[in-house]
Amino acid sequence: MFELLAPAGDLVKLRSALHFGADAVYFGGDFSLRAAARMSREDLAAGIGLCHAAGKRAYVTLNIFPKDGDFPALEEQIDDLAAFGADGVILSDPGLLRLCVQRAPGLPVHLSTQANTLNRFSAAFWADQGVRLIVLARELSLAEIAGIREGLDPSVQLEAFVHGAMCIGYSGRCLLSNYLHGRDANRGACVQACRWAYR
Repeated sequence: MFELLAPAGDLVKLRSALHFGADAVYFGGDFSLRAAARMSREDLAAGIGLCHAAGKRAYVTLNIFPKDGDFPALEEQIDDLAAFGADGVILSDPGLLRLCVQRAPGLPVHLSTQANTLNRFSAAFWADQGVRLIVLARELSLAEIAGIREGLDPSVQLEAFVHGAMCIGYSGRCLLSNYLHGRDANRGACVQACRWAYR
């Protein structure tokens, strides 16, 4: 099954995505990595309702890298999303995944591309933790995606970016060395560009 998934930073963009044929829309509240496009609790409820009224799906991003202090509010948002009928949440943090599975077992969990899933063993691990859809790392080739698909239970869906930003890195998951010198930092060959003296 193929699904055309589009982002929406507000309700106007959400309506546009639905109008132009998106099968599903993703958007975020207080815990989205897109800080400038965070929707209020009321808009999250309205957005999920608009998607469902159009016969489409609504996924909500909880894809920040949370600290302990974030979890009380995250618990509230998970409860809200389950009550609003979200079709899934998109996250990358293992602790948040655990919380979602425990707190809202009926709420499907999708793994964000931020989790850097690059191989079939990682994909199988996440599936064992309750993830129903894995958004693969953006650096994979079509052949590598096919290899992951072959090694994974058919009930677990895969998603791949066909357009979007290529992140440089977060906390050691860096692409700057690859860009500057073709040496893969995530494979042990980093040129330590973050430590250079720049002018």
